[in-house]
Amino acid sequence: MNPLPNLLWLRSFEAASRLGSFTAAGAELGLTQSAVSTHIRSLESQLGHQLMERTTRKVDLTASGRAYLPSVRKALQDLAASTESLFGNRTRGTVTIRAPISETVLIISPALAGFRKDHPDIDIRLLSAIWADTALDTGTDIEIRLGTGSWPGARAEPLGTETIVPVCSPDLAARLKVPKALLDHPRIHILGFDDHWPRTFEALGLQQPEKPSGVTVDTSLAAVELAVANGGVALLLGKVAARLAKSGRLAVPFEVNIPSVRTHYLLQRDSATPRKPAAQRVEAWLRELFA
Repeated sequence: MNPLPNLLWLRSFEAASRLGSFTAAGAELGLTQSAVSTHIRSLESQLGHQLMERTTRKVDLTASGRAYLPSVRKALQDLAASTESLFGNRTRGTVTIRAPISETVLIISPALAGFRKDHPDIDIRLLSAIWADTALDTGTDIEIRLGTGSWPGARAEPLGTETIVPVCSPDLAARLKVPKALLDHPRIHILGFDDHWPRTFEALGLQQPEKPSGVTVDTSLAAVELAVANGGVALLLGKVAARLAKSGRLAVPFEVNIPSVRTHYLLQRDSATPRKPAAQRVEAWLRELFA
């Protein structure tokens, strides 16, 4: 087995690449600027390739440095995660999650007690958002958004596909014997989403009504409470509808699944620091939860 580079050299290289400065890298690692520079020169000497271009103001990666950095970063993250998983974290970790308010209330919160039981060493800070900002919130470790997967400055990992499903109270569902009966009851519309009602009527073989009927709300959470109170029929994302139907609060009157142009994504900043082990555990749990 060929000798591996010194771990301290690799950490200095990763930090300087991410921060663009030997001084900033030294401050993060508890080293001097001179030590970081020496580490990287030693690494370059062992590899036989220049990894960084030094200027008076900043450092830039060479082509070799850009090619090498992803492997170094992944190796450091894997080592940190494996160490924490096998030997535990001696200090409690706090992970901040930001997600749409409906997903926070209807999907994440009900499952959070089970996660905390399995991982009592991780404290969760759960933040709700009604509308997603363009920029990522720098105060969060994990962000989940609903959309088409395009956010500047972020890597978006899809958490499965989504469908649109009609839901209503169990009492109303019992009275909706045929799809045409939908026309006799209010329809609940949600601001900020494409109007899926025309596609629903088409999928059920019905003509689109000439006039809208029902109530318009600004969150899926409000639509859920209105539907529970026999206020009409709402169209929800399949993952939310399935959980509400399982709990008995709502029912799905007709089996129709309409593909959604939006789905849930797990977002990470392109320039993010290495993921802390506690955040990686929570991310793995969220992937299973939204699958």
